[in-house]
Amino acid sequence: MGGSAQEACLNANANTVALNARSAAKLLEGVPTDLWIGGRWRAASDGARFDVRDPATEEAIASVASGTVEDCLAAVDAAQAAFGPWAARSPRVRGEVLRRAFELITRDTDRLARIITLENGKSLSDSRGEIAYAAEFFRWNAEEAVRVIGQSSRAPSSGARILVNHKPAGVALLVTPWNFPAAMATRKIGPALAAGCTVVIKPATATPLTMLALMPLLQEAGVPAGVVNLVPSRSSGKVVSAMLSDGRVRVISFTGSTEVGRTLLKEAADNIVRPAMELGGNAPFIVCEDANIDEAIEGAMIAKMRNIGEACTAANRFYVHEAVADEFSRKLAARMGALKMGHGLEDGVTVGPLVNAQTRDKVHELVQDARAKGAKVLTGGEPAKGRGYFYPATVLTAVPGNADLVREEIFGPVAAIQTFHDEEEMLRLANASEYGLASYVYTADLKRGLAIAERLEVGMVGLNRGMVSDPAAPFGGVKQSGLGREGGHEGLFEYLETQYVSVNW
Repeated sequence: MGGSAQEACLNANANTVALNARSAAKLLEGVPTDLWIGGRWRAASDGARFDVRDPATEEAIASVASGTVEDCLAAVDAAQAAFGPWAARSPRVRGEVLRRAFELITRDTDRLARIITLENGKSLSDSRGEIAYAAEFFRWNAEEAVRVIGQSSRAPSSGARILVNHKPAGVALLVTPWNFPAAMATRKIGPALAAGCTVVIKPATATPLTMLALMPLLQEAGVPAGVVNLVPSRSSGKVVSAMLSDGRVRVISFTGSTEVGRTLLKEAADNIVRPAMELGGNAPFIVCEDANIDEAIEGAMIAKMRNIGEACTAANRFYVHEAVADEFSRKLAARMGALKMGHGLEDGVTVGPLVNAQTRDKVHELVQDARAKGAKVLTGGEPAKGRGYFYPATVLTAVPGNADLVREEIFGPVAAIQTFHDEEEMLRLANASEYGLASYVYTADLKRGLAIAERLEVGMVGLNRGMVSDPAAPFGGVKQSGLGREGGHEGLFEYLETQYVSVNW
């Protein structure tokens, strides 16, 4: 189990701060729980609601309206009505609204972070980091709003003038996941509004409270009624399909599993809706024999344990050169085993619960499968007893290539270590995945690192860094990890159409 610290973690939830329904309600005072459509709060048309639970206690902490198809189409109505006036506003005006939203979210960092921790389970330090990251998408896109620059040229053969303009695409449907309830939404809302689009957001049912809490801040920032609409719903497939079939919806941006992404891509194709898909990952973390091991450990702790491993960019497969594998494994197990597990609002906690029982059970099944096939557990490896969906930070070595966790996205605090002998073997292993989102490489030789990065079949590489996400950089993958990019200048163009005008003067 990795010593007394790890054993204490396994039972931490028995002694942790037990946030009951009353204390959670106090933290959630003032958070709306209805649908936000056309600039006003409204109940679901059929009155349906669903519970949101604290994954650390398994207690219901809020009841949220569950939108119907009728509600979602009303949200599309509102977005379409607001589209023309919003698109007509000058880029500078749209940018100033986004800048104000950044300031208001930053002002409310602590309150919003506590809401994330309550509904998602991540530690408070992780939640604060997410709010800073989420707010930055508004600041970045406030500046990008004025950078939508066309071009003018002269056709070589005809002599006519070629004018190229970029226009807002229209109503955008944004479907967001539970693991980053603030950042995955602002990463989409920011460029959409900067481009002049209006949006309908369908948040994950496990974590709708964060986005509900953000709606009043967007209103305070000056976002007009109907420009941003929010419809939580338990009938995800039905309502998203209905909106995708509405001819007024011109863009769908989805972050989630590859399986669901495939379904949405098929529906988008039927209606010729522009898709932006950020899907699953299976990131390799590569440690070459010349790497600084202590720096690699620091990077591994970020790449693996950010958000308790519940991130598509999380390091999933660790490929460590055989010459340094023992040292790396020993040091990583010591760091992982010393992490404090408990309710995310507790001081010093860095390992909160996973989001639900299904996620926790899947993580354990993957660990059990690897152990049955010969992997060795250096720390962790067993779910915590008692209430809450806790799973300890876990390190496995001697992981065989046929273990399920090598092929599947773990989405939990488990590091699976394999060794390699030479660079060609390492590249073959790293690229042997249907996914291609992110990768991490540690080497003391920059030239070598860049050469490895060029051969990795991924959209993003952290070279001697454990973090790749940045609002100023294009985020996205290749292969089964999705289509399009979010962030950077590229993210804005997911919400723009290019128009060409031919003219003589």
